[in-house]
Amino acid sequence: MAKRKSWREKLTEKKDLPKVVSLKGEAKRRWKADTVAIPSPVEIKEIMDSVPKGRLITVNEIREEIARRHGADIGCPLTCGIFSWIVAHAAEEEAGEGRKRITPYWRTLKAKGELNPKYPGGVEAQKRRLESEGFRIIQKGKRFFVEDYEKYLKTCTS
Repeated sequence: MAKRKSWREKLTEKKDLPKVVSLKGEAKRRWKADTVAIPSPVEIKEIMDSVPKGRLITVNEIREEIARRHGADIGCPLTCGIFSWIVAHAAEEEAGEGRKRITPYWRTLKAKGELNPKYPGGVEAQKRRLESEGFRIIQKGKRFFVEDYEKYLKTCTS
């Protein structure tokens, strides 16, 4: 049986990325775009690493930054989301080995400031980390959000 890859191994896989792809047919209509930038996982990590304490970013802002960096109409919604998840798990892997400074993945939110249940420890762990940094978390139904998250968004200009 093959050994399972660590999250950090997944993070550093190249897979011929980044790249820009032309959209056609249904994808072009759905996204209202001609080109999509597909980032590398390391690019997502760099963006997430750049979010200082007291600031937040959403996956949508990450997508916009990826598109800008590569001169594409949009950043890939699927890979940006998956790679942010890989970054979060790789950071927790490092923390589990005693590393103190890890990627502050908890500062990366879903659209509209929603906490990400797929991050390590789920919503509760992300909520604790964000509250420890002074953010107020509110619950709407079964979902959790950072209150007034827009006030804390980091602008990407790298």
